[in-house]
Amino acid sequence: MRKNLLGLSVSGLALLLLLASARKPNTDFETKNATKAPLAADSIYNSYINTLYADLHLKEVGLSLPVFEKALTGFYNLRYSGHTSEKGILTIADFDQLSTKKRLYIIDLNKKALLLNTWVAHGQNSGGDEATNFSNINNSLSSSLGFYVTGEVYRGIHGKSLKLDGMDEGFNSNARSRAIVVHGAPYVSNGTIKALGRLGRSQGCPAVAPELADKVINTIEDKTVLFINKSVENYQSKYLNETLAASFANDYQTTHMD
Repeated sequence: MRKNLLGLSVSGLALLLLLASARKPNTDFETKNATKAPLAADSIYNSYINTLYADLHLKEVGLSLPVFEKALTGFYNLRYSGHTSEKGILTIADFDQLSTKKRLYIIDLNKKALLLNTWVAHGQNSGGDEATNFSNINNSLSSSLGFYVTGEVYRGIHGKSLKLDGMDEGFNSNARSRAIVVHGAPYVSNGTIKALGRLGRSQGCPAVAPELADKVINTIEDKTVLFINKSVENYQSKYLNETLAASFANDYQTTHMD
């Protein structure tokens, strides 16, 4: 039944593509993004999102549909705007959830598979078990919300690490100057949760367990999308345009989906 629904969704997205005007990647994203028309709840694109969400069994592992929808929409907009590589990896750090929850999700959209679900730390000044405060300011020791694209791999004080480029001006655009990176840290562990009642905290980096750091970095390196979420009213992003994502999604599926 789900396969049938997905087939209908893909067919519908193909219709959207035929109706859409011709697109030129990297040149007209800003212009198209300036006009935003909200989609109906029962739109073809939202039907596609619902089906994919169910196929990935994300509800069972604690990721809400609205958060997945935001992340997926950003993925398609970033892909279209030319910021990402051909890899179909989408990573979500969902700070709506407490640090004791496995709130990091690495998804392969090409294979329609959840590759990893594990712990991820937030910044020291973002909160205790729950992340509530966010900053884009240097030395704030806080996490920054929004969409990132993964950069270069390097070896630093935490071993193998991955640089990040913040794509949302005013929210995470200082990620480079703040040295916000993906790295392993011993305070990201079940032992820390048992001792403190929460996960350990970073200086703003989305840190992961040291035994998983290489796997995480190897999977998400090479210009893939990372979305750090917290459902707060003041967060805005030009990459959350569902109207554009609906038309871009069909192109992506027909050329990348297994």
